[in-house]
Amino acid sequence: MIFRSAKIKKRISYRNYNYFSALSLLPLQLSVIIVNYNVKHFLEQCLYSVFKALDKIDAEVFVVDNNSVDGSVALIKQKFPQVKLIINTVNTGFSAANNQAIKLSQGKYVLLLNPDTVVQEDTFVKTLAFMESHPDAGGLGIKMLDGLGNFLPESKRGLPTPSVAFYKIFGLAKLFPGNRKFGQYHLTFLDKNKNHQVDILSGAFMLMRKETLDKVGLLDETFFMYGEDIDLSYRITQGGYKNYYFAESSIIHYKGESTKKSSVNYVLVFYKAMAIFAKKHFNKSHARTFHLLIYFAIYLRAAAAITGRFLKQLFFPAIDFVLILLGLYFCKNLYEVYFKLYPNFYSKEILKLFFPLYTLIWMFFTYLSGGYDVPLKLWKMIRGVLAGSAFILILYSLLPEYYRFSRALILIGSTYALLTYLVTRLIYHSLKIKQFKLGGIKNNARIAIIGSEQEFLRVNNLLKQTKINAEFTGFVSSENNGTRNEFYIGSFHQINEIIDVHNVQEIIFCARDVSSQEIIDKMITLVTKGVEFKIAPPESLSIIGSSSIDTAGDLYVIDINNVGRPENRRKKRLLDLIVSGVFLMFFWILIWFEDKKINFLANCFRVLFGVYSWVGYGKGPRKDLPSIRPSVLTPAYDIPPASEERINKSFLNYSKDYKIENDLRIIARQIKKLGE
Repeated sequence: MIFRSAKIKKRISYRNYNYFSALSLLPLQLSVIIVNYNVKHFLEQCLYSVFKALDKIDAEVFVVDNNSVDGSVALIKQKFPQVKLIINTVNTGFSAANNQAIKLSQGKYVLLLNPDTVVQEDTFVKTLAFMESHPDAGGLGIKMLDGLGNFLPESKRGLPTPSVAFYKIFGLAKLFPGNRKFGQYHLTFLDKNKNHQVDILSGAFMLMRKETLDKVGLLDETFFMYGEDIDLSYRITQGGYKNYYFAESSIIHYKGESTKKSSVNYVLVFYKAMAIFAKKHFNKSHARTFHLLIYFAIYLRAAAAITGRFLKQLFFPAIDFVLILLGLYFCKNLYEVYFKLYPNFYSKEILKLFFPLYTLIWMFFTYLSGGYDVPLKLWKMIRGVLAGSAFILILYSLLPEYYRFSRALILIGSTYALLTYLVTRLIYHSLKIKQFKLGGIKNNARIAIIGSEQEFLRVNNLLKQTKINAEFTGFVSSENNGTRNEFYIGSFHQINEIIDVHNVQEIIFCARDVSSQEIIDKMITLVTKGVEFKIAPPESLSIIGSSSIDTAGDLYVIDINNVGRPENRRKKRLLDLIVSGVFLMFFWILIWFEDKKINFLANCFRVLFGVYSWVGYGKGPRKDLPSIRPSVLTPAYDIPPASEERINKSFLNYSKDYKIENDLRIIARQIKKLGE
């Protein structure tokens, strides 16, 4: 689809150059290329902002879909038919996918744009005018903000030479950001609000002349993900052109949708890309030094990622275990002295066995009850400890007389375990540890929705169908003389006062009524207020935002009883354990019904140890659906393999409304395929 601009009758000037004379009247001015992989909701918002920004520019828009399974292709066909869509049947990687579209592009300029971005209405006009007024410019990057309005330092970067990499890896760049020597990685000594010549552009927004690409070549497909923007930026400068950082417009870049920066996988992929770059462009001496730094960084970051994961997942449960176990011995000592009249009344050997066992039972039932879920609910902990105590008492009654040492200690211990949970959680809450915030991070939110009354009602209704339990929802009119309903709290220009008066914690912009430029401008000015921001695309069932630079964007969608919810994951895991136990108990009977007998036994142990689940989406990953373990069986057992659409629909139906009886029914109907 080509957008034809109307004749511009008057000149529009901005700063030192003239936009009218800068924009040439070529048949096609710009080719926008977006590579998508399973980020449908972000892509929708991105395309909406792109087409608004292309209103008066002759342009074409390509989307190269790298075999997404989240419905991205259907979304584009339905809502953006003007897009030139390239559908890949495999994930070709970022470089190869972009090259596919570049070879077909007809624009004088080519823009590589990430799908998790939002551009301002004036972004393309200003950046194209800058390129026209700077004939030496081969490439241009732009000022990028995260979802909270914070500046993203990768908007401007220097060449990652061995010395620059050393300063970055060992933290000197962070300690001395204003130093010209140590701050070269992100060029932190340069003013982020002024245009500058830079070495490296970000692949999230990379505007280049087509003639430059014809001269220096396309993206190097050796780089699957990461590093390709550094390589191409370097070749642009080697080809005699300059790269620029443009600060007179800005975009939102949510980040983190492809990989998490704290993950071991990200570390390996990113630093290996750096090693490829060093081998390609540096001499042998520098490349060898760079390789040593790279692999040191890999091991350092991988160790940090593993340690961080341990601290995040096991640190607080480990504290619970230690406190409860030590408390049991303390209670035992008091009970012996004051009620049994002498110490060491109970056998130490028995206590060494049962006290850790009791502690683990209380923790296990607390986990099953949802006591370790976010948001934190104290009543779930109470329920878990009481259920654990009931189980211990039942177990106690079945033990031989020799092992029944004291029901009183069980009751005293359960009271202590419960107090331990309650007191520690209240302490964590008072210390403002995020995952222990009582009531949850998103519960009782105070939200202001900015837009027209019609869009406010639509978005507010959408919020009611999600997991968000808003304490307060206010309507902020984007129209000066707009209608006022019962939720009205003020106009757009009053947003600063509205935040203070109503203690607003979150702002949702209705993209149909508020321009991208207004959204970004407000995010920048309100960043010190500590509020979070979301964007609601028109006619969409999603609300998009981001809470931090290192996390994927938050996504509010209609909340259903999906299989990925913590309570359903626990139910599913418990069912897997029970079913595996039953199968192993009666395997000598069941094995005669199985087509693959040996693999049936192997699957029982795989499910028992958490490698597989009995029912799910099969052994392949499904990033468009809630994350669960690979499975032996699927709900698509009676659908022919060729009916991909029906199979995907069956997976969707299974995932969005999980019930234990569905798993049991699928297992019963596929009893002969347990060895698959």
